Amino acid sequence: MATATVSTPVGAPRSLNASVQLDVEKVRPAIPQERAALYVGLVVGAVLFVIGALNLLGTLNTAVWPGESPGANPAIDFFVLGTLAVIGPFGFLASAHFRRISRIESRLPDFLRDVAEAGRFGMTLPDAIIVASKGRYDLLTGEIKKMASQLEWGVPVATALSLFKERVNTPLVNRTVSIIIKANEAGGNVADVLSMVARDTRDVQITTQERQITMLTYLTVIYISFYVFLVTIYIMAAVFLPQMLTAGSGIASTTGTSAGGAGTAISLNFTAIPELFLAFLVAVIVHAIGDGIMAGVIINGRMSEGFQHATIMLASGWLFMRLLVPNLVVPGVNG
Repeated sequence: MATATVSTPVGAPRSLNASVQLDVEKVRPAIPQERAALYVGLVVGAVLFVIGALNLLGTLNTAVWPGESPGANPAIDFFVLGTLAVIGPFGFLASAHFRRISRIESRLPDFLRDVAEAGRFGMTLPDAIIVASKGRYDLLTGEIKKMASQLEWGVPVATALSLFKERVNTPLVNRTVSIIIKANEAGGNVADVLSMVARDTRDVQITTQERQITMLTYLTVIYISFYVFLVTIYIMAAVFLPQMLTAGSGIASTTGTSAGGAGTAISLNFTAIPELFLAFLVAVIVHAIGDGIMAGVIINGRMSEGFQHATIMLASGWLFMRLLVPNLVVPGVNG
């Protein structure tokens, strides 16, 4: 039950309501988990950003990978880790929060329909809610049973519904409960209002599910295009650039030998290859963050949920570049 004063008599609903409200305020967290994760991530990310900036300036020589030479690569590694610290926990917790809301709201039409059916047998709204609370409504079951217990103890139906709305606190539940409270205060046949709200809610949910299924194709395309981009970089780094380096060295050597000192030898410059790898790494980071956020907006219209996809792409792309993509050693440039 939601009340701590179980011995409160039915005839004293005000004290019971105050007790229920007090208990609700006790169990309700002051800061949502995803927001707290964002605050902690911002602090950790700021520290990692500072370490990366000091590495870039040469003030600090701290590398993520053992044996890494100082310079831009260690700085980018700390920038990536700082970005992951900011968007990673927040993205996954926000996605879990939205999935929980979706599960709660998916069973709300079933509960409204059961209350409406009970109301058509001549029951009042409180009695209909108590009867409907015997059903199973996934994550809503516990909150509905709390509301039914409050009604059995004499709490007014408007108060019990308001407390239910505050505990669940999802957009659809808030809107639906407000409609029910207004309909009950206006009088008339509340069962018809409940049936209409349940039908409209179900239609909205079906439309949303169809849209998400359609957008799932675009999400798949985004992931495939990102990993094709990574494979392309790997092919260039493992096959194309080494062959170019070998062929260029052979051309320079052959030209210098055949010239015999009489002509001008061809000199090939490979100093841009390390910068090319750095450009690839930066491109992967930008691609991962942008594609991940766009994926979240396409699927659910929320940038915060896109942070989950951005975290997956950024972490996998960064590890792919640092562990699998070979870093060519150019004589006289980087080794």
